[in-house]
Amino acid sequence: MARRTHRPTWRLLLLILALLVGAGGVVARLVQVQIIDHDYYAAQAEEEHLRRTVVRAPRGAILDRNGYPLVTTVAAFDVYIDPRSWSDDAAALQSAAELGPLIGRQPTELIGAARGQEQGDYLAARSVSAVVGLQIMELAPPGVKAVETSRRFYPEGDLASTLLGFIGRDQAGLAGVEADFDRELGGIASEVYFERDALGNPIPFGRRLGNEPVAGGDVRLTIDRYLQRLVEGKLDAEVQRHGAIGGTIIVMDPKTGEVLAMASRPSFRLSQLNLEDAGQLELYRNRAVTDVYSPGSVMKTVTMAAAVDLGLVAPGSTYVDDGAAEVEGTAPIRNWDLSVHGTTTMVELLQYSLNTGAVWLGQLLGPDRFYQYVERFGFSEPTHVGLGGDSAGLVRTHRDEGWYPVDLATNSFGQGISVTSLHMVSALSALVNGGLLMRPYIVKEVAGPDGHRVFEPVVVRRAVSEETSRTLVQMMNAVVDGMPGHLAQVSGYRVGGKTGTTTFPDRPDTIASFVGFAPVEDPRFVMLVRLDSPQDSPLGGVVAAPIFSDLAPKILTYLGVQPDIALVEGNP
Repeated sequence: MARRTHRPTWRLLLLILALLVGAGGVVARLVQVQIIDHDYYAAQAEEEHLRRTVVRAPRGAILDRNGYPLVTTVAAFDVYIDPRSWSDDAAALQSAAELGPLIGRQPTELIGAARGQEQGDYLAARSVSAVVGLQIMELAPPGVKAVETSRRFYPEGDLASTLLGFIGRDQAGLAGVEADFDRELGGIASEVYFERDALGNPIPFGRRLGNEPVAGGDVRLTIDRYLQRLVEGKLDAEVQRHGAIGGTIIVMDPKTGEVLAMASRPSFRLSQLNLEDAGQLELYRNRAVTDVYSPGSVMKTVTMAAAVDLGLVAPGSTYVDDGAAEVEGTAPIRNWDLSVHGTTTMVELLQYSLNTGAVWLGQLLGPDRFYQYVERFGFSEPTHVGLGGDSAGLVRTHRDEGWYPVDLATNSFGQGISVTSLHMVSALSALVNGGLLMRPYIVKEVAGPDGHRVFEPVVVRRAVSEETSRTLVQMMNAVVDGMPGHLAQVSGYRVGGKTGTTTFPDRPDTIASFVGFAPVEDPRFVMLVRLDSPQDSPLGGVVAAPIFSDLAPKILTYLGVQPDIALVEGNP
């Protein structure tokens, strides 16, 4: 019987051929992926498993002059939700029920907000505490991830808010010292790659590539936290008591220009900062540095100093006050209280704050010499304190278009000229420290990425002679201690100063101010007190002088200056 031969059918041949072609394709693809395009696909795999992030440097602290922290950085977490993971109602409810109480949000509201996110992850909470962040990571609710970040912490609460300023969401300084010294505080960020899980969270003990950031440095201020708190508490109380719309108090060391305390109102609370509230924008500026005002009769001390320095008058020199000063082309200028004093000494001119006497001195000086001294005292330029918004004074001189002789007259007693509060306290410091205009400064030391810097006192120029300074110290002491019942007097200490009362340029409300110093024998501080629009009295001698009287002994005691027992007992 013949044996049958089995031959593959044409279908089997086609199948074998297809398998060979397919295998060849697979092999070819493998060659392409693993050999030809190896680097490309390896990079893609790395991209899938590694996440790139910018790691900001730990931000430096802001310290007071004695090293006490005013601002520090603490660990925090931002909490994100992947909306895709919450598409299932049961899963979303479970996760929201775990997450909501930890971040202070209702679960149903949280689900609605997360699902309403059109693209990317939903930011459920920003800068939660490290404790909360670690709890979330431990619970690991589906679709939720906690990303490590940091936030600023204020050990002294809302103290010095307008001075310190704040940072934005990107951890960069936006206002105050935070902005002005952002490079020093912020350090140098770096790029880091880490292995991540499906939600994008770092895998424990996974790979981490990249350089570590360079930490920001600390900034030590000249501010003393005790004096700052003392000043702010008093300012808040007095603004409320007098129904004022705001105010400023600055305490400065006249020998160095160091600002020991600086407070202005209205301001904002660091604990309630809301950058999305446009209504708060007006509160962020440091008014002691940015806002100009007419200093009023405090300016008479500068006019007097110029005349004394040039040898034109001495404390006992006299003029005749008939109650009105004639100025070409204008109505007579009268004293603030419409008084008439007859033959009057220069000391009495300051004691009674006579406008007519200031006009007489201005005419005696003439515009060339008067405005030369205005420039010497720094009113025509910014103070260069090192803070943002540092404003120059508004001074129109006889060299400017639109100047008239009446401008010299009004400028001599502090009207028609505008300066900042920092200008004025710096000028009075020059009058009592021996005649040197010191550059005011607020930062004492910086340790940043660029190294260590220490800021020293800087003499801008000599404003008046040492002899003139000694003379003005005694004259301003006579203004306070030489006037029975003056409200700036301080038991146990000899003090000096000058009041000022002026109006806002755009409304009739007054600015009541007093600038004083103590003790007369060796001035340890100069203080400017200013209240804006007090409702009970417009006068600096009534409103601002008592604030100085209350604060001065507390400051002197803190600085270690003991009262004179003889003065306490009422003996000269």
